[in-house]
Amino acid sequence: MKTGATDIKPELAIRVQDLSFKWPHGTPVLQSCSLDVPKGEFWMLLGTNGSGKSTLLRLLVGLLQPQSGEMQIRQPVGFVFQNPDHQLVMPTVAADVAFGLVEEKLAPDQIIARVREALTAVNLLDLQRRPIYALSGGQKQRIAIAGAIARRCEVLLLDEPTALLDPDTQLDLVAQVRNLVKSRGLTALWVTHRLDELNYCDGAFLLEQGQVVDRGEPERLKQRLMQAPNIAL
Repeated sequence: MKTGATDIKPELAIRVQDLSFKWPHGTPVLQSCSLDVPKGEFWMLLGTNGSGKSTLLRLLVGLLQPQSGEMQIRQPVGFVFQNPDHQLVMPTVAADVAFGLVEEKLAPDQIIARVREALTAVNLLDLQRRPIYALSGGQKQRIAIAGAIARRCEVLLLDEPTALLDPDTQLDLVAQVRNLVKSRGLTALWVTHRLDELNYCDGAFLLEQGQVVDRGEPERLKQRLMQAPNIAL
């Protein structure tokens, strides 16, 4: 099994080949799953509950280990959970964004500059002293993304980040991520079950029973799913 990013093709940010994973009790989740995400693009991952979407992201970020297959992903990687309360750990906005920089052993002025840059990128610089508990759900997700930007992450993995947000905030967040991908040269893989979010991505993958069964232009996949009422995302 091969992991890492040392031999990934220059035009790719994520490469997954024949990846298989099953839980200890033997239930298979991914079966010979393969996909490539081009560098500098925003792709989405679709599929029914239990198709393996969240598991694939956790494998890519290293929270789980596959039984077989290969995966390469450019480093560093930022992971955004469905519920931001699971990853925001500090009392204020600026402190939380700075928390991820501890391992880099930066000088205080460098940390301040990174935090300001990251909060500016997600349009929340004016909230840097705001307590985390006083933020809306959408603001919390943007703070989680700002933490990845502060760490200069090349790849963002987002696991249904709009699931707990109201409809208007959902589309604001997906538009924000698209803008970040295009303006900063990032790559994003976003898990969703909302077809309207497909309007913002460069391409999409459809996962069924642990395998990618379709990929490509988002509007085509959107039409395919809308014409298949038995598929409930």
